[in-house]
Amino acid sequence: MVRTRFIVAGSFIDGSGDGVRKNVFLAVKDGIITAIGPAADLPHNDGTVIDDFPHCTIVPALVDCSVTLSSSPSVDRSEWLSTEEAGFVKKSALMAQHIRYCHSHGVQGVAAGDVSIDLVEHLQKEMAQENIIDIRTSGRVCRSRQDCENGKPTGTDFLKIGYSGNIDEEEASYPRLNREDIYRIMQQRGNKNAVVVANGRHQVEEALEVGCDAIEQGYVMGENNLRKMAEKDVLWIPSVIRAKNSLDQASSGGDVCCRFSMRYALPGKANPGAETFWKKMLAEQLTQLSLARKLGVKTAVGTGAGSVGILHGESMVEEMKLFIKAGYSLEETIRCASENGAGFFGMENLGALGVGRKATFLIARGMAKLLPRKLSYLEGIYVDGAPSITYSKNPVMKA
Repeated sequence: MVRTRFIVAGSFIDGSGDGVRKNVFLAVKDGIITAIGPAADLPHNDGTVIDDFPHCTIVPALVDCSVTLSSSPSVDRSEWLSTEEAGFVKKSALMAQHIRYCHSHGVQGVAAGDVSIDLVEHLQKEMAQENIIDIRTSGRVCRSRQDCENGKPTGTDFLKIGYSGNIDEEEASYPRLNREDIYRIMQQRGNKNAVVVANGRHQVEEALEVGCDAIEQGYVMGENNLRKMAEKDVLWIPSVIRAKNSLDQASSGGDVCCRFSMRYALPGKANPGAETFWKKMLAEQLTQLSLARKLGVKTAVGTGAGSVGILHGESMVEEMKLFIKAGYSLEETIRCASENGAGFFGMENLGALGVGRKATFLIARGMAKLLPRKLSYLEGIYVDGAPSITYSKNPVMKA
């Protein structure tokens, strides 16, 4: 007979956007939350299993809506280039490492672009017993006419279209898509959600006109496009950390790797023009994000992890801090970092915590007022109602 496990915490944020609840218990049976209530009402029967975290906060597992699992975020560009040219075995090992990084930082779901379907299927089989994270993949990102002509491979979960280059990348060496190309792709997508990377008023406007389901990045897209997104219920994944990371690089004079406690910089030459540009881009994106909140645009957290300097797992908290800087409350930010992404990408076992939902959540050290910073030092991770067999808050370093 499976016993009910009770988890007690000093604070609880369910991911719906509702306020923080104090001194709460969760009852879990067969991996499902069966009850949520005040800790004072916790039943005390013989043999009751109680996991007590009086000085911690329960929050939903995080979902990163923009990652590249097969790319290294190393600031050493030779390392980055070597991973691009790596074979199946090396890329598989690198992806497994990135998946574990995500898991250990509370990211239990990712939407991955530019990753081989074969690699994803291989890793899912290899890591099945660990039950680490839910991966949704677009396969190759459509960036050129050739990608359009080749079509999308079977087995992908969503469509990702690079209508603009990433805001922080250099000019692409391949011809960009035009409106007819993106329209043709959208007509052939079937029932898959389409995420379009687009920056600037014109390109975002065209992506919305052809019926995209989400805009990623959306730098300098303007108020009119935000209003259209609110009207059409189009998801926005702003990836503000790209501008923040680029600003850090420009102001330090070298490539910077975003971390919670420190920043690593390679020697370089300061570029005052770049610093001014990225300071402007960051300020404008934060202003747009603040306006999106007021207009009711549904937003989700996506970091672009795997880009140079943006680390898998760790960068989620950096992006969440930027949401709060833009005026989102902690509770709203956690909804954007969990429920909104999980719902869009069909991650049924993740998202807001409630009775009847899967008991997959994080135990953060300290009370809610210390979040999101304390999400970088998790007390525990629960998967399907039990402590994760993979996560350790005090990992043993191996020689």
